[in-house]
Amino acid sequence: MDVRFPKIAEQLLLIERELRLQGWWDELPPSAEALASVEPFSVDTLDFEQWLQWIFLPRMKAILENDLPLPNASGIQEMAEMVFAARNVQGKDRQLQVLLKEFDQLITASR
Repeated sequence: MDVRFPKIAEQLLLIERELRLQGWWDELPPSAEALASVEPFSVDTLDFEQWLQWIFLPRMKAILENDLPLPNASGIQEMAEMVFAARNVQGKDRQLQVLLKEFDQLITASR
């Protein structure tokens, strides 16, 4: 098991918590077609927060639960910056961006 797994698992829970606190957590999943997007971050079918909830979090949890190799790099926080800058959400996104930056740093940390 990768020594980063426990910290990454905790970070994923913090990201989920922040999505819920901000009211960005959906109770119902998007359509199967929306979830099947092949575009990066599913930009053509999902909002960024939906991608986090329905694609990113489940994939990362599956990696941890199945002891699979972690990705070599992560640029999720950069994507968040672009998305939220375009939306002008007035700081609601700040804590989520911090959490995503910390996730990115955990991924790139040496093993």
